Amino acid sequence: MKVLWIFAHPEPRSLNGALRDEGIRTLTELGHDHRQSDLYAMNWNPVVTGADFAHEPADRLVVGSASRQALENQTLSPDIRLEQEKIDWADAVIVHFPLWWYGMPAILKGWFDRVFVKGFGYGVSSPGPDRRTLRYGEGRLAGKRAMLITSAGSGEPALGPRGVNGDIGELLFPIQHGTLWYAGLSVLPPLVVYGADRFSETAYDNARTDLRERLRTLPTAAPIPFRRQNHGDYEDLVLRPELAPGRSGLRIHQTN
Repeated sequence: MKVLWIFAHPEPRSLNGALRDEGIRTLTELGHDHRQSDLYAMNWNPVVTGADFAHEPADRLVVGSASRQALENQTLSPDIRLEQEKIDWADAVIVHFPLWWYGMPAILKGWFDRVFVKGFGYGVSSPGPDRRTLRYGEGRLAGKRAMLITSAGSGEPALGPRGVNGDIGELLFPIQHGTLWYAGLSVLPPLVVYGADRFSETAYDNARTDLRERLRTLPTAAPIPFRRQNHGDYEDLVLRPELAPGRSGLRIHQTN
């Protein structure tokens, strides 16, 4: 496989840095090709501006239409085009970050804001007269795999179904379902490292073993069974009443 590893942590000597290094070694041992986007090391700019799209400052900036036009005209800024080329190259994308304030670090959010432009990550339509919107399992990035690796200071029970911090699957829903699956990538269950602020050598050995196994099964592991928008489960973008009857919330958008 060809694997793109997106890394968003400011300290290469951190726990996450050590796991990233172990992951890259493992991919090499397994015979996979790999590339990296180490966002802090790259000094990645996370802020969307008109300069991303060669936009004339005197004109009102409409980000969606400006980004689509720049994508089609190949006038996106070079740093964005390079990241898109990496994604096009990859069969699988690893998104690796610490969980900060219930979400991604700002630099990683800005990577998605700038790279997943209209016509690339969203705003994709099927050919023909019906012009069906392709998202949630379809789209330009369909056929690729993605997996999150994240660390949390809390222990696992506090991020469980009844934990005070909320269920980890629901906390990661915006990126797993609302970003990756939305753009068409099949999303594997995440690798979550709990209690990262109090890690022992034994805990690290266990995390390293888990990471190696997850990378070994990267080509074959079953993805999270998110529902597809255009396969009959939704009517007017609302889940059909006979599916998950009497239930609501994020979990109804999975088939189990």
